[in-house]
Amino acid sequence: MATLDGFPASFYGEPGVLGMLANGISAFLVLLQNFNTARTGVPAEGVENILAGVHLILIGGVCQLIAGLLSFRKYDHLSGTAFIGYAALWGSYGATRIFLGASQPITTNLTLSHDLMSNMTPLTALTTNLSLPISHSAIAGLVPYILLSFLLAFCSATVNVIMPFVFGAITLTLLFEAVAVGVSSSWPLVVSGILELLILLFAVYGSAALLVKGLAQRYVLKGFGTPLFNVLLLGTNSPAASAQSLGQEKKKNTKYAEPQALFFFCDTVSPFIMLFYSFGYVTSFSLGAVWISIISAAQLLSSYYAHLRQDGYLVTKAGLHATYWLTKAWEEFVLSAVIVSEPKGEVATGRQAMVGDWFFVAVALLLLVVSLSNDTLEVTHNALFLLLSVSTVPQIPLQGYYMFFGVSCSLFTSASLYGTFCRLINTIAEKSLIPVGPQPISSDRLRSILSCFCSPGKLQGALPSSSSASSLTNQIPDALFYLTNGVAALSALHTASSSQSVSFLRLSVPWVLVSGAVVQGFVSRLQVRGGQRFGSIIPSFYLSVWATWTWYRFTGPLLHISPIGSYGFTAGAIAFLVINAFLMLIAAYGNLVLLSLTVVMEAVLVCFLLSTLQQLPYQLEIAMLAVFSVVCLYGALASLVNCTFRQSVMPMGPPLVKDVTQQQKSSPALSCPVADSRLTSGLLKISRLLDDGGVCGIPTDTVYALAASCKNPQAIENIYNIKDRPAEKPICICISSVEQLVAAKPPFSSLLWEFMRNVYPGGISCIVSKGDWLLRLGVGPAYDRVGTNDSIMIRVPDHTVTGHLCNITGPLAITSANPSGEPDSTHHDMVISRLGHKIQGVLCDGVSNEVVASTVVNCLKIDEGTISIVREGCVPAVKVRQIFERVKTSML
Repeated sequence: MATLDGFPASFYGEPGVLGMLANGISAFLVLLQNFNTARTGVPAEGVENILAGVHLILIGGVCQLIAGLLSFRKYDHLSGTAFIGYAALWGSYGATRIFLGASQPITTNLTLSHDLMSNMTPLTALTTNLSLPISHSAIAGLVPYILLSFLLAFCSATVNVIMPFVFGAITLTLLFEAVAVGVSSSWPLVVSGILELLILLFAVYGSAALLVKGLAQRYVLKGFGTPLFNVLLLGTNSPAASAQSLGQEKKKNTKYAEPQALFFFCDTVSPFIMLFYSFGYVTSFSLGAVWISIISAAQLLSSYYAHLRQDGYLVTKAGLHATYWLTKAWEEFVLSAVIVSEPKGEVATGRQAMVGDWFFVAVALLLLVVSLSNDTLEVTHNALFLLLSVSTVPQIPLQGYYMFFGVSCSLFTSASLYGTFCRLINTIAEKSLIPVGPQPISSDRLRSILSCFCSPGKLQGALPSSSSASSLTNQIPDALFYLTNGVAALSALHTASSSQSVSFLRLSVPWVLVSGAVVQGFVSRLQVRGGQRFGSIIPSFYLSVWATWTWYRFTGPLLHISPIGSYGFTAGAIAFLVINAFLMLIAAYGNLVLLSLTVVMEAVLVCFLLSTLQQLPYQLEIAMLAVFSVVCLYGALASLVNCTFRQSVMPMGPPLVKDVTQQQKSSPALSCPVADSRLTSGLLKISRLLDDGGVCGIPTDTVYALAASCKNPQAIENIYNIKDRPAEKPICICISSVEQLVAAKPPFSSLLWEFMRNVYPGGISCIVSKGDWLLRLGVGPAYDRVGTNDSIMIRVPDHTVTGHLCNITGPLAITSANPSGEPDSTHHDMVISRLGHKIQGVLCDGVSNEVVASTVVNCLKIDEGTISIVREGCVPAVKVRQIFERVKTSML
């Protein structure tokens, strides 16, 4: 819906209500258990714990997750990060309660014999051994959330008054919950219960304040709208930050909140839990694997929103880290809970036969190289991840393996914690207040180094055409696609002797299944979102291949599948070969790297077919899987570099089969220059065209508009010719904020000022009297070309891109970007196709927020107590009148 009373123009409501209520109700559920345990001295157990866990997952996890997703779509950096982070916390805490309820009493565990343990199934061992280390596992998970919750409380103080109290109470609650787990006394439970009651009270009040704000369209209850302190007090924009100004500008020019803080948040929790386990504080990783799985799912969400922001680098990095943590978590689960009773020598031999971690090392090195044009924090973080991936190479002797891994996790956690704070504060302030360091290498220098494989003449501009920009957008998930397949292929590599090792077979399951099936399913979803032709078919098919491979090659020997049972897999392998042959044809329309991948996969599937017939030549399979991994490594590097620099820096090879229909569509040259709204260079390009007297299509908070600079009266006249607009229809002006009007000192009444402050910025346009104040506003020579002789219509869009453009160019004369009498343009492609041959440029921003233009309100007689609706647009007329009546009442 459109904006009212200056609130964001968004289809979504205020998600903070749902997010804070989810926190309050979840805290109330834990409060009841804590007070009951402190009163009776008997901790909750059995069904009571299971039901509490289910409620925590549904309310604190799922409901708060929805609030976080909506917050990201409302461009709310803080709430998006906090709500998804707390959703992972409550979901993990709920899972802990369920595990407690399902586990056996501790006294039973202490009497278990080694013989009994060795005869247990993995599931029985999991539930039986869980009670003993569960307290330590819970503390390992709670400590990082305590630190992160404190950071969220501090950062929220720069936004409003209520959230710091909510998040601060959660921080103290988690602290005393951790104390309660570690000591036998009941006083921490009582203190924790009191703090949880405060969480409930603060959350209810905050939710009521936001709810009343939404209903009354203004702040009625105190707590929102005014921060505890100004975020700018944390620092100043230093010269060192200028090197990454482009990255900061990207955050402003987007419809979605910046997910980098959420990414660093997740990268703080996972290594901290691993740290506790590596140093021996946690003996079983059953519960730790669940905590890391939940936070890794949140990390995949940061990758998803990076994809929505067309940030290919963060899509790949977040997906890579989530894959790594999921894989390592379930590998340690297998080591600590499934094969714990097997001889240590056999386990060590099985571990040393695994080579999948080397692909993580290679990709981490590539990511470090690509990030050299980013800030120092990013480079340091990638360097520590490289160290982390090296520390988990299974060929390292067990004597030093966990110590090396634990130290690496400690360093990585520290960098991630600092990164969370930096990214969150800097995105809230939309400038670099917390230092992140300069670029080690300039973007142009790194691009020239990486383009040594590219023929000269291909690096000619960041956005040469709308078709190439669309192509690069569709390729954003490709790097993650190659990465997941590379990890799966290298992890599936084994010899005839290693296939006889039970430890090796069990350890290989998470390595192939997580990357090849789980995360690749996520990649398939991104490909669907990107709209690439046949984009989701290949990852979806390879998901099935690796899942089947895991089931037959690794789980099959453990389940003792008979030769007769293998015939079903033989039929499946033949089907895979036929389907992949068709995919080779599809890949021929793509690029040479993708075609090579499908061709090698055909050979890999032949090896899979031979294995079902018990005729597998292991040397051939090893060679094919190794070649497949090398192709994936190059594909990941080239895709990542091309998406990062938004240019074809590294070649992927031409398509072997030309798509005639696509050639016919793309052969005509673009009728006008285009620019990407998410890039500072895009805004500057359009602003130059406007300053030079051009007419450009630009996005607004409603539909696309044609814009001309008020410095160029002739350009405003050209708008009439471009649209075939009747001369008697006036054109309005667009400014960035009400403060610009205040500086011009127009002779408006206090009632008109108050009304404007309640409808700007947003989808309402006000008609007011003309005067010399327009000259002070910057209209200048266009005074006679805009509005009528005695009135002018003013727009203040609630759109970040349009606001920044107006700040660069000054007031713009705008009208809807459509031929007169035709429907409004709701996508930049519509502007290009309908008017591109007549205008000088288009600022591309995708789908518009609305499908109709703004509501026009005549305010010429507002001092007489009346307004009139000239045109009803995205804001209903009844809502406009409600705002006016409320403003009039408040002025009495």
